[in-house]
Amino acid sequence: MIRSRLVLVCLALSALATTAIARPIAESCGNGIVRFHASAAARDAMPPSLCLIEPLIATGPAPADWRIHPEFTRVKGRPSVHIPIPEGTDLYGTGEVPGPLRRNDTQVIAWNFDAYGWDERTPHLYQSHPWVLALRPDGTSFGVLADTSHRCRIDLTDGIRITLQGPQFPVIIVEGDTPQDVVRTLGRLTGTMPLPPLWALGYHQCRYSYTPDDRVREVADEFRARGLPCDVMWLDIDYMDEYRCFTFHPLDFPDPKGLTDELHAEGFHVISIIDPGIKIDPNYHVYTTGQARDAWVKTRDGRDYVGHVWPGACVFPDFTRADTRDWWAGLYGDFLAYGIDGVWNDMNEPAVFNVDSKTMALDNRHRADPELGGPAPHARYHNVYGMLMARATWEGCLQARPERRPFVLSRANHLGGQRYAACWTGDNTANWSHVDMSISQVLNLGLSGQPFSGPDIGGFCGPGNGKQFARWMGFGALLPFARGHTGKGNVDKEPWSFGPGVEETCRLALERRYRLLPHLYTLMREAAETGLPPARPLFFTDATDPRLRSADDAFLLGDGLLVSCNTSSGRAPEPVLPDGVWRAFSLVDGDGADLDLPVLMLGEGHVLPVGPIMQWSGERPLDELELVVCLDEDGRAEGILYEDAGDGYGYRDGEYRVTRYTVRQRGGLTVVTSDVIEGNWAQAKRPLTVRILTEDGERRAEGTEDEAITIRR
Repeated sequence: MIRSRLVLVCLALSALATTAIARPIAESCGNGIVRFHASAAARDAMPPSLCLIEPLIATGPAPADWRIHPEFTRVKGRPSVHIPIPEGTDLYGTGEVPGPLRRNDTQVIAWNFDAYGWDERTPHLYQSHPWVLALRPDGTSFGVLADTSHRCRIDLTDGIRITLQGPQFPVIIVEGDTPQDVVRTLGRLTGTMPLPPLWALGYHQCRYSYTPDDRVREVADEFRARGLPCDVMWLDIDYMDEYRCFTFHPLDFPDPKGLTDELHAEGFHVISIIDPGIKIDPNYHVYTTGQARDAWVKTRDGRDYVGHVWPGACVFPDFTRADTRDWWAGLYGDFLAYGIDGVWNDMNEPAVFNVDSKTMALDNRHRADPELGGPAPHARYHNVYGMLMARATWEGCLQARPERRPFVLSRANHLGGQRYAACWTGDNTANWSHVDMSISQVLNLGLSGQPFSGPDIGGFCGPGNGKQFARWMGFGALLPFARGHTGKGNVDKEPWSFGPGVEETCRLALERRYRLLPHLYTLMREAAETGLPPARPLFFTDATDPRLRSADDAFLLGDGLLVSCNTSSGRAPEPVLPDGVWRAFSLVDGDGADLDLPVLMLGEGHVLPVGPIMQWSGERPLDELELVVCLDEDGRAEGILYEDAGDGYGYRDGEYRVTRYTVRQRGGLTVVTSDVIEGNWAQAKRPLTVRILTEDGERRAEGTEDEAITIRR
């Protein structure tokens, strides 16, 4: 009898821990998209989505043959959903996360957090992407989007389980024949990144902090004197007057316009940091104008919330209100007039000092507009605070300079925030573990809708060493966002800081990037159009090949360029390559002999357009071009190149050119032709060099782009 009662008690406790919910409601919302609700009541209570670019419209029930049916439950009283996966299914995505590319058997908490010095055990970083990409054994794919902004746990130890600290949430399932199909659909649902200015694809140099202004000039001059390509110098918080945003230190930066004019004359752009914490100071214009607009986040009892950050006691703009975002956007006109070209939003999780949570109280009040769901506690809006700040910043830059494309970098963001800002992977550490994780982080961000990302090359925390820096720069210079950065009090981490040998490796790495700028820009245009990231996992070449599913010491730039890296302190392991022919090639003199640089390989059937070496992206027009060619077994290859003015919005009116390069081998002749397939720009007539990679070397020919080039064996 006692044993029976014990069993009943255990069953009752288990029921309290996980409680099943009746069969959910399934709504078809487009081809390959089904949204699930736990119940009709949950559907009717659903707030506006903070992930999606526009509301999903239900068109009817789910298709009869729909394969994925989430199981809605409650775990310890909290809403949860479980999605079983077929055996052999591999999982990816989940946004900005530490660890390997393949996410099976991992857990992450979607909660934006000031994760200084994070490592593999850190449960949450600076951004939240409640999204999982699943790849079945047959190569078909599906995605799971938890449409919520609340804190949630994404548990991939037994299928896919997402458990929320908040109200019941809908789940959107996306089906696709390939993982690329699913990522494209994610782009349609949550929006794609805007086309960046070309200069933003150059190399960026930063540290906390280059101060005073002569130190900025000194570093910039060194880049030019040493022939090291660079496009952007960054200003961290010490440029400010006592950390007051939108100000300059009167002694250390007495003439900011003079500084930016000098840097512009040398081919540099300038990006400055702006944080959300606004110093409480009645003599500070940002505080007084915000106070007049009643712009601040409130406490539960309606007072202005005060938290301590770099300036001391601060208030925080409530970016959930359009009135506050408009005020914030208006601050950028005068600020950008100093010659600032881009904006770095930092500390916007939001980070708060001297509290255990490292953020503001969850019961703080946001007076959000109805389009976002109306007033609610910070618990609902925490994960989108950084995204909404980035939105206001992006809109302010566009308002101040409507003829130029904004560039915004944001530390905190959320699924959908790629519409406003690029990102980096936060305050990483100079050790080999972080070198190794850099690639998988960028790949998983790309698979989660954020194509424009990269690590702090060289590591923000800790000194590292020359070998590590060289390896990091070798592949970091080829990731979508390439920035060197390190913290205050650390060793210098400019490309020349570790001696002549490392400097030469960095020079070769950066020259490679600048030769590849035409290709990178073409891929960024594709990302803006479709959501496909420039940096792609190897399994994009063959989603059925199990060898490629865990490969994260290599990546693709586009479909045909493979970058095989050594992310360890020792010798490079034998690379895992997709099936087919992949030919290694050189881009700059000496790069093939440098073992700290990744090996570049071009896949069969691909044409890679590359430009000349430049010291900055605007040093000269793309007035000469080289095509690197790897023919397939039928003697054919193709590639495309996108070109426009590099900034502005003329491309929307047809002021651009997409050129298709076609290579055909017939008998003893190889013929290279080019055709403009999109845009109003006429075909280019620039000099064209063709390099055909072969098993035993290369064949070369020269001509002009407007004429067919014939190469004899």
